[in-house]
Amino acid sequence: MRVAAIAALLFAPSLAAANIVEARYSGETTRYIHGVFGNVSEYGVLDLMFADGTTKQIVLPENRVFEDRVPRLADLDGDGDNEAIVVETDVNLGAQLAVYDENGKVAGTPFIGMSNRWLAPAGIADFDGDGQSDVAYVETPHLGKVLMFWTLRGGELVKIAEASGLTNHRFGEPEISGGVRTCADATELVLADASWRNVVAVRLENGTPAFATIGLYNGPESITAALGCR
Repeated sequence: MRVAAIAALLFAPSLAAANIVEARYSGETTRYIHGVFGNVSEYGVLDLMFADGTTKQIVLPENRVFEDRVPRLADLDGDGDNEAIVVETDVNLGAQLAVYDENGKVAGTPFIGMSNRWLAPAGIADFDGDGQSDVAYVETPHLGKVLMFWTLRGGELVKIAEASGLTNHRFGEPEISGGVRTCADATELVLADASWRNVVAVRLENGTPAFATIGLYNGPESITAALGCR
């Protein structure tokens, strides 16, 4: 029994090695020129750094790019280890939200369906109160302006809610606006309405998006104040 126990410890997978502690994009490329951030290049490589000091590179095929600012880290499957959440774009099919772990790509939302169609991540939190982190993004924030909530379930990203008339990015701006706030124990997303007139807080109530207008949008400082519960 003692020998078996030692062997089990020696050959058990390292939990620390599976935990992503840092992620970044590299491998700048001009093979897909959309320019949502006012740039002329995107990225072809995702670099993952793990808790034990090891690293891994995810290299996309020539028909894909990471059309994003930075990868986001969160434990979406509840196993105690982070996954990397990215915007991955097919040059013909547009963007999808994708999830990577130490073994590679875990799951992805459907591609939007055509070139030069993008999505802007809005936030990661337990929006529906089930104890598991969810991820939200605005699909086509410059055109359709649809907020979507997704959760990782059974190895697939499953849509749990959506709402129209919201956005978090203007074409050409270098950053995505808004994010997650927790005010009075309520977890909400902070975004702008479709016309950029108002700052809006969105939460899920019994699985349905509920909206509250926080105030007028008077520039990025309006959203920064709202994120601070002001």
